[in-house]
Amino acid sequence: MEIARIAFLGTGIMGAPMARNIAAAGFDVAVWNRTGGKAEALADVVRVATGVADAVADADAVITMVADGGAVTDLYFGTGGAAEAARRGALFIDMSSIAPEIARDHAARLGEAGHAHIDAPVSGGEAGAIAASLVIMAGAEEADFARARPLFESMGRPTFVGGHGAGQAAKLVNQAIVGVTIGAVSEGLLLAEKTGCDPVAVRETLMGGFATSRILELHGQRMLDRNWTPGGAVRMQLKDLENAVAAAEAAGLTLPLTEAARTAYRELATRPGGAELDHSAYLVWLEERNGLFR
Repeated sequence: MEIARIAFLGTGIMGAPMARNIAAAGFDVAVWNRTGGKAEALADVVRVATGVADAVADADAVITMVADGGAVTDLYFGTGGAAEAARRGALFIDMSSIAPEIARDHAARLGEAGHAHIDAPVSGGEAGAIAASLVIMAGAEEADFARARPLFESMGRPTFVGGHGAGQAAKLVNQAIVGVTIGAVSEGLLLAEKTGCDPVAVRETLMGGFATSRILELHGQRMLDRNWTPGGAVRMQLKDLENAVAAAEAAGLTLPLTEAARTAYRELATRPGGAELDHSAYLVWLEERNGLFR
């Protein structure tokens, strides 16, 4: 069945530009957000629904982009009531970052209600959401993924990575690498500064070698600018690292670098205002650990 009508639930930093790009691709979009003003800001290109039930009533696909697994569960089966309000056969696509086992539970419960499910978290941050260049990791039945591909392509580059829960597992891999790499870039730039180098020049020269990465390019620049306005907040990075460590433990694995990054973000999140800083503020935690206060 062709997907034409979309309900988009959760229009925050990431969700708002994603919904705009879906509408720009020609889909009929209805949006809802817990904080109504964030949904109203999209009224020039989408229909702003009066509630979750209104948003999903005629939708072919229901996209959620919210903070965590509890919020998704509540939207589907709790106070949101989306699973009950949606027409039978609707495709539920969760693009939030949640634990794989929660995604599998959602898929099973939605299946019992006559709906389909894809867990499709993203990587690329606010910039990728705006540019419609998100990396989309999808766990689903292959037929459902194929049906949703045109919708995904309005937001970025989708890849089928396996069955239900696999999308979320892939996102945890991404977040483990991101968290560890932010830590490595923080340590490198601080080392450069404190050993007499110009950290701006060091970052520039490293961009041409094996140490180059999107983290060095984008987050390294944030560190030099000391721009902690969140594209990806510390609290979200911490949530994902907690889930990554839990998934590793369930698989009988120990991930020392991921665990070390998790500890750093735990401590940064307890700093006044720390949880809402951009995750590149790992550098702030590192400076304070070294007795450097700015």
